[in-house]
Amino acid sequence: MPREPSVSEVPALEDLRRVSPALEHYTRERLLGELWTRPDLSARDRSLVTLATVIARNQSTAMAAYFGRALDSGVEPGELSELVTHLAFYAGWGNAMGAVGVVKDTFAARGITAEQLPPAVGELLPLNEAAEAQRAERVGKDFGAVAPGVVQYTTELLFRDLWLRPGLAPRDRSLVTVSALISAGQVAQVPYHLNRAMDNGLTKAQVSEMMTHLAFYAGWPNVFSALPVVKDVLEKRPD
Repeated sequence: MPREPSVSEVPALEDLRRVSPALEHYTRERLLGELWTRPDLSARDRSLVTLATVIARNQSTAMAAYFGRALDSGVEPGELSELVTHLAFYAGWGNAMGAVGVVKDTFAARGITAEQLPPAVGELLPLNEAAEAQRAERVGKDFGAVAPGVVQYTTELLFRDLWLRPGLAPRDRSLVTVSALISAGQVAQVPYHLNRAMDNGLTKAQVSEMMTHLAFYAGWPNVFSALPVVKDVLEKRPD
């Protein structure tokens, strides 16, 4: 059965009906009533994918409803906080800043305070030293002479700090990273991060459903541009 639209979505549907009855129909029947209830990707995961997309594309109009929906779907306030922080690095500082005001209002409406959010600095998750050393060596060899600052910050700030923050699980960080990359058309970066996502626990079925979800929120062209790369990664992964 198609689910009833949430309270936050009803005004948007009414607006759609007045502008484009066809788009209102597709939104209500296919997007909200069908896509969000498909198996293989939970409502919580769909919320993470959607938020990664709207932040990466700086779609502030859609953010408020989807931040609220994420909280209703089981995403913790601290996880939303970490998601915005993470996407500052993968979608750009400006896009993350564009989400801050929306999240602030959402938190205020829900009575969520700063005390419920992860600290700026704290204990980090354990690092896979061997894998990180291999990654750092490869990147340093390829790009150290071209952009040593990028190589330095990639190692020190991203992989030895950001990715080890416990406020968002590695699997979820990978999910939002891959979603943001595809949404921004950054196909060249997908193989590494999709492999990392699957190493972190994302399944082939979840990857498939993530792509289906992204078709609606990032657009069919971005998904079809990424599908050959995703197909290649999945075919090379062991069963």
